Amino acid sequence: MTTPAKRSAGLLLFRRTDQGIEVLLGHMGGPFFARRDAGAWTVPKGEYEPDEAAWDAARREFQEELGLPPPDGAPIPLGEVTQTNRKIVTVWAIESDLDVTTMVPGTFTMEWPRGSGRVQEFPELDRAEWLDLDRARALLVKAQTTFLDRLAERTS
Repeated sequence: MTTPAKRSAGLLLFRRTDQGIEVLLGHMGGPFFARRDAGAWTVPKGEYEPDEAAWDAARREFQEELGLPPPDGAPIPLGEVTQTNRKIVTVWAIESDLDVTTMVPGTFTMEWPRGSGRVQEFPELDRAEWLDLDRARALLVKAQTTFLDRLAERTS
């Protein structure tokens, strides 16, 4: 019997600039991503259980990952994608201009280095940045680039 796929939900903030659309992405924290850039950026998102609505989880996870309340605004559903790890990710876009310098990321703990018996705390996201769509596409987890395409279609 196979285990059901994990599900995540998130919010992709976007803003319009003179140079075009920019999106807010987070760089994944922890030792596995510390020296990586390409493929180490993500939409602020997190896992949820079947008894929680995806929209509620997206807003909760945004707050947990960035330490900031999710913005109000009309959500644009961007659907879902399945990542290579089989996780199903559902995302909504919201137009907002958030000041990332006020970010206070949530944390997680893990044994590091592995097998050392030492438990360390790491930020969920170690930084967040506004990126134009081309730069975002180069850095984002591959499956999540579909959300950029869908956003571009819905905002043109």
